[in-house]
Amino acid sequence: MLPPVPDLTSPTRTLRVTTLNLNGLRSALRKGLENWLERHRPDVLLLQEIRAGPMPEALAGLGYAGAWFPAKKPGYSGVAVLSLHPLEDVRVGMDHAEMDDEGRILSAVVDGVRFASVYLPSGSNAAGRQDFKNRVLGDYQAWVTGTLAGGMPLVIGGDYNIAHQEVDLKNWRANQRNSGFLPHERAWMTAHLEAGLTDTHRAWLGERSEYTWWSNRGNAYQGDVGWRLDYLLAAGVSMRELWVDREARLSDHAPLTGTVDLGRLFEEEERPQGF
Repeated sequence: MLPPVPDLTSPTRTLRVTTLNLNGLRSALRKGLENWLERHRPDVLLLQEIRAGPMPEALAGLGYAGAWFPAKKPGYSGVAVLSLHPLEDVRVGMDHAEMDDEGRILSAVVDGVRFASVYLPSGSNAAGRQDFKNRVLGDYQAWVTGTLAGGMPLVIGGDYNIAHQEVDLKNWRANQRNSGFLPHERAWMTAHLEAGLTDTHRAWLGERSEYTWWSNRGNAYQGDVGWRLDYLLAAGVSMRELWVDREARLSDHAPLTGTVDLGRLFEEEERPQGF
């Protein structure tokens, strides 16, 4: 069941954030992205694999302001951060030539929280891509560590192309030697979280399985033979009401949405000196 739309007039401010790999913006628009946004109205939208830019009029007409970071290669990769609220301190890339050429990380501040849209590489779609993925994981962790050191609350939404635990994919036994569930990738993900991030979707789920991506091959979607590759990770701020809209069918990924509770953040900022 869909959580209620947060009441932004209440004393406790909230922001609803959605992360989604579009598998191509134009394709997602044809499949109903505009209608989905009209219906659910996330305050912040973190998009991956946009394969396009700049923002189309259809999204601007819904009230979204956006920052876009397409790949240098046309029709490939790219990320975006959209918001119904003003974007501040937009940061493009992570000073990493290989990652930045492919448009894989973009962040901006909304209401005192830094939101980052991240698209980590897949290691299975071309020769040498697993080596590329292995190379950039450490550099990406350094970017996260440096961002956390700044002290601002951080929410990362994105397609990590890694299923962390056995519960995060249907056929884990058969995939232990496949990219996305390799032992070193899973170990990296554990260390990534231990560096100061909360996997808010897993915390909300407990031990239940819920997937965000299904292969287009066979009847993976119909049989719910999926992977949990998409994450909302948080530091310095709490999140609740995490949900996957499995029925959206805007791409081969499902939108993952959560509610960011800004109440504690604002209370700390407004506390008088000496308290």
